[in-house]
Amino acid sequence: MTDFVADADRTLLERNGLADFEALWHLQLDAVDEPNTSRGGWSSVFRLDLDGQGFYLKRQSNYLTRTLHSPLGEPSFAREFRNIQRYQALGIPALEAVFFGERKVQGERRAVLMTRALDGWNDLDSLLEQWPQLTAQQQQAILRACGQLARRLHAVRQVHGCFYPKHIFLQADGEAYRAQLIDLEKTRPLLLGQRDRVKDIEPLLRRAQVWTETEVRALLAAYLDQPADSGLVQAWYQRLNVRRSQKETR
Repeated sequence: MTDFVADADRTLLERNGLADFEALWHLQLDAVDEPNTSRGGWSSVFRLDLDGQGFYLKRQSNYLTRTLHSPLGEPSFAREFRNIQRYQALGIPALEAVFFGERKVQGERRAVLMTRALDGWNDLDSLLEQWPQLTAQQQQAILRACGQLARRLHAVRQVHGCFYPKHIFLQADGEAYRAQLIDLEKTRPLLLGQRDRVKDIEPLLRRAQVWTETEVRALLAAYLDQPADSGLVQAWYQRLNVRRSQKETR
């Protein structure tokens, strides 16, 4: 079975004896958190530092998901890896894969996915916690970056499926911010037009309760590439509020 190894990282992995599945599977590391055991198997995440560069190594056993690609089930990392590749091909800023491989060992389905750590980036969740301490310029730059990221995602007809603050990472770039996405397992094609777009964005706004109406409109202005006081922004603001109310009353 052919494994994926990113060209940019192959030499580094080979130098550390980690350019193959078995080496990464048996590498002794402390897990970042408790293993996920919700699908009858297990899935764990580990931090790995090599020559001053940070990575996340994810391993799973019999942690399967059913997809159109594999109706009988496949490791969830296989789907996430395909989505990482799709995002890269479509030019959507997102985490980058360093290694991917899977094996069948006496009835056990194993998978390894290694990605670059986003050192120097902050997830939106942490920025929301310090929102009052940020300058107005920083706040507006973050709102623009999030809106533009969503616009870029939907422009190539993709739905993230978990567009939450914890999955949006930002990095200051002069007076602006750059943004990218992680956790691509639930990504799918955008099929239902505006309905899918509203459904994708609303969870972000519901979780960013610190944002005022003016700030939400600023994000929508960046997403729609329209003035914040435009009729289109107003219509989207109302649609998102309706869906938010429906979700909160369930």
